[in-house]
Amino acid sequence: MSKTSDCLAIVTGAAGTMGLAITRQLVADGHRVVALDLTMEPLQALADEMPGRVIPLVLDISDPAAIEGEWKKLTDAHGPVQILINNAGILSNNKAEQTTPDEWRKIIEVNLGGPFYLARLALRDMREAGWGRIVNICSLSMKTGGLTAGTAYAASKGGLGALTFSLARESASQGITVNGIAPGYVMTPMVTKQLTDEQRAAQLSGIPIGRFTDAEEIAHCVSYLASVNAGSITGEILDINGGILMD
Repeated sequence: MSKTSDCLAIVTGAAGTMGLAITRQLVADGHRVVALDLTMEPLQALADEMPGRVIPLVLDISDPAAIEGEWKKLTDAHGPVQILINNAGILSNNKAEQTTPDEWRKIIEVNLGGPFYLARLALRDMREAGWGRIVNICSLSMKTGGLTAGTAYAASKGGLGALTFSLARESASQGITVNGIAPGYVMTPMVTKQLTDEQRAAQLSGIPIGRFTDAEEIAHCVSYLASVNAGSITGEILDINGGILMD
């Protein structure tokens, strides 16, 4: 079975800059999107913008019990999930000595635990349907050890890359692909607010294309990896970093 449109998709971190762009793109592709984040107001605004195509859902992805509780209600009402975009994440720029155990646990649970908790349920739906797409938003930091990013963030994204490979390997024969995207510096609050002017200028000087990436560029790549046209691509991490890292 293959699907070209009207799949039920989940986008985590849907209220953020990249999440908004990804949600809008998937709706433009003809899908229904469960827009998932921690506060309802921006999600409801997104649902009002695209009535009937966006389902707002407030959920803490680091809470596996809460995910289990919402999943049955969601799928009973809207059908099986066939596209999962694990976009939600929290950034820390703290290096190892400045990273507290509480901060470490929080970042690992959101950035790595959440995608795992969601994927294990989504895979069940996808296997029953015989078709599915998972796209994990990783990070350039998983390949560089973190430039401005901190230790916990880089480690969590490295783990997400390994999770991508593992899920891809176990589900490849079942019509399911699992891929990752590793953005560099995207024009989001992580760049505009969490880097100093000096850090932004320094990073910009090291980007060969001479600019930061737009969120819509990430969304177009998600769209492709979530489509039938990408059926032979699985276990891949796509770099979108303006040429900072070429491999």
